[in-house]
Amino acid sequence: MSTYRQPGLVLTDRRFTVPLDHARPDGETIELYGREVVAGDQAHRTDLPWLLYLEGGPGFGARRFIGPQAWLGRAVREFRVLLLDQRGTGRSTPANRQTLPLRGTPREQADYLAHFRADSIVKDCELIRRELTGGAPWTVLGQSFGGFCATHYLSTAPEGLATVLITGGLPSLDAPADEVYRAAYPRILRKNEAHYARYPEDVERVRAVAAHLQERPATLPGGGTLTPEAFQSLGILLGTGQGTHQLHLLLEDAFVPTPGGPALSDAFLEAVQAQLSFAGHPLYAVLHEAIYAQGPGLGHGPTAWAAERVRAEFPDFDAANALAGSGPVALTGESIHPWHFTTDPALRPLHETAEHLAARADWAPLYDPARLAANEVPVAAAVYHDDMYVDTAHSLRTARAIRGLRTWVTDEFEHDGVRAGGPRVLDRLLALVRDEI
Repeated sequence: MSTYRQPGLVLTDRRFTVPLDHARPDGETIELYGREVVAGDQAHRTDLPWLLYLEGGPGFGARRFIGPQAWLGRAVREFRVLLLDQRGTGRSTPANRQTLPLRGTPREQADYLAHFRADSIVKDCELIRRELTGGAPWTVLGQSFGGFCATHYLSTAPEGLATVLITGGLPSLDAPADEVYRAAYPRILRKNEAHYARYPEDVERVRAVAAHLQERPATLPGGGTLTPEAFQSLGILLGTGQGTHQLHLLLEDAFVPTPGGPALSDAFLEAVQAQLSFAGHPLYAVLHEAIYAQGPGLGHGPTAWAAERVRAEFPDFDAANALAGSGPVALTGESIHPWHFTTDPALRPLHETAEHLAARADWAPLYDPARLAANEVPVAAAVYHDDMYVDTAHSLRTARAIRGLRTWVTDEFEHDGVRAGGPRVLDRLLALVRDEI
């Protein structure tokens, strides 16, 4: 355990050993990493309540702050904060193309990764809580998938929770993956329409790039293949507050003149590589649809590449059809497809593993509606009015199903509001749970 300082903060590296399978507490273990953060002028206090931050994803380690940035500066005014790298992410025991072959065959890798969903993450949190707080409940702040985990926490271990704050992460309690994507594609189309209305010149820019790639797929600097479908997935940017502007700037100088005619520029391909590579968060792709799976008890079958199957119901996303006409090429986002595992070098070795997970049917239920209906933990949730990543209607239905939950529905922010809005978002949620507004 090491302690060090940043401006205004004292940070401590913490490591925890937890079972891989919590049903076998004496079996194999993995290591988790968490960064404890406290305000410099409060580091001596032993009575500060704890706040656990659960990052979005799946597959992302907790955000690396430098000093009291964004919501963290507000949080350390009254909490000792734990920024947890959920299992398989960040500095916790990694799960990626380099480490997973240690597990054996692709089927064995898939069996291993079946322990990396919200249910296991919450059990990890409970072990950590008892170690850090001496058994006292703590506040949980869950962003996006972190909110899915927090909702599972309320379903299974509410005794560990003093307060729950959720930002852009109230999941449907029962929707299978097909229904999630059937709701998602119209939202993504709305984000496309808004982007092209703001930047109408991008209609031709996107068409030009897609047409070029249709004839000549490009090789990205990291060895990935940029196909029209991969290029379309840049639409994931449209779900964040600054994303529409970032996308426009990325497209401004896509082509350069060469002796062989116009070509996609090195700078453009480098920027696309940075946006599309899963090297830093492969579990986002591998487990993306598994976070919605709840087994046959709720009528859920295998996820079976739900996003790919449902996309066929929305011909607006067919790049070839769009290029055959004169209209815009619709960009996608927040969906994972089989071709991701052939175009991205970080995912290619995991293609068969992902196939096994897509075929898996024996997932456990994640939420307990009866327990949530009897909830006694103060809960507040920021619900973004037209969130591209998490369906607003699903979130509001869940909000009504959790006793006492208070919502703040806003169009001031996109899905990354807790980052963009920082202290204001956290202030609003804390005021809601404290019944101050």
